[in-house]
Amino acid sequence: MINATATPVVVCLVAVVMLIFAEFRNWYIGRVFCKVIASTAFVLVALGLHATNSRYGQFILIALVFSLIGDVCLLSHRTRFFLLGIASFLFAHIAFALAFGTRTLDIRYLPVGLVIMSCVGSFTLRWLWNYLTKDYKIAVAAYIISIVLMCSFAFALSAATATWVLLVGALAFAASDISVARNRFVARGWINKVWGLPLYYAAQLLFALSVKS
Repeated sequence: MINATATPVVVCLVAVVMLIFAEFRNWYIGRVFCKVIASTAFVLVALGLHATNSRYGQFILIALVFSLIGDVCLLSHRTRFFLLGIASFLFAHIAFALAFGTRTLDIRYLPVGLVIMSCVGSFTLRWLWNYLTKDYKIAVAAYIISIVLMCSFAFALSAATATWVLLVGALAFAASDISVARNRFVARGWINKVWGLPLYYAAQLLFALSVKS
């Protein structure tokens, strides 16, 4: 099992480092190559851990595939592809939430998570609002709702298991989304990728590796 996951994990990490370098050099071909490899690798991690053998694993795998599709869509700067990317990641967040829901939750923490994350989501949406066109306002609002749900379910599951890895992954994923939003709508720049990409891929790997537990 270790051999089945070690290689794609290492490949993913190396590709992420190369991806950040490609972003710094504004090297489009390198960016495409490294991003596709890194994102395919986290899907392979879940497959190597036999994700299809459980409902939890199946939902995680579906979410990871949607993330991969979203990553490919975001390789383009065109509005149509960016909206498709938002849709793909929205479905990924929902699939992650459904995965967490297949396990025993500490239901007391679900409303707590919803309140906390709703406050964070509202603050984020307010920050972005004036930068968004009408179409993006609808898409981003829906997207933030999906993030709130995913993080809240991760909180309830982590509380039930006293293992906080999934919550860390969910929050890292949410934080990486802020870097994408800032780069797209507020201030485009390499610095957004420096912290956003490591958080994003760390989250995906944590989710993929959680299939084994």
